Amino acid sequence: MTAPKVLGGFVVNGERHQTAFQPHRTLLEVLREDLDLTGTKHGCELGECGACTVLVDGTPVLSCLVLALEAQGKDVTTIEGLADGPDLHPLQDFFAELGASQCGYCSAGFMLAAKKLLEDNPDPTRDEIRRALSGNICRCTGYIKIFEAVELAARRLRGEDATPSREALHGQ
Repeated sequence: MTAPKVLGGFVVNGERHQTAFQPHRTLLEVLREDLDLTGTKHGCELGECGACTVLVDGTPVLSCLVLALEAQGKDVTTIEGLADGPDLHPLQDFFAELGASQCGYCSAGFMLAAKKLLEDNPDPTRDEIRRALSGNICRCTGYIKIFEAVELAARRLRGEDATPSREALHGQ
C-alpha cells in the first residue's frame, strides 16, 4: 500500500510550482522526478558528495537529505535557475571555459555552493573557497580548475578583469 500524497507548493527558480508527492520523498526526488529539473544529481544519497546541492531560501542544502515537505513555501534554486535567461552566470561561464566540469556530474552542486560563497564574500581567498566547497566531491578534476573558475567568477562579479591566464586554460 502506498502512502497518501500531499500537495506541496514551492517557488523553484522564480516560478511557483504545485505538485502532489508522497510525504517520505526527498526534495531531490521531487525536483528531478516531478518537476523534471535533472541538473540536480543523485550522487551518494547519503549527504556526503554534494552533487545534489541546491539553495533553499539562499542557503546551500543537500537535497537528498531534505524532505520535500520541509521545502514547502520556500524559494528553491537549482542549477537551471542560475542563469539569467540566455545569459549564463559567471560561474557557469568559467566552469565551462576552464574545463572545471569534466564529466559535469558534480558541477551543479559546486556552482550553487560557490554562488552562496560569492554572495556572502565577493573576494574570497583560495582557502575560503576550499572551505566553502568542502562538502562537494569531484572525482575528475583535482579541484584546481574548480577553484580557479570560482576566483574568475568572483572577479567578473566585482567588475574586474576576469580573463583566464594562458596557464589556467592550457596548463604549464
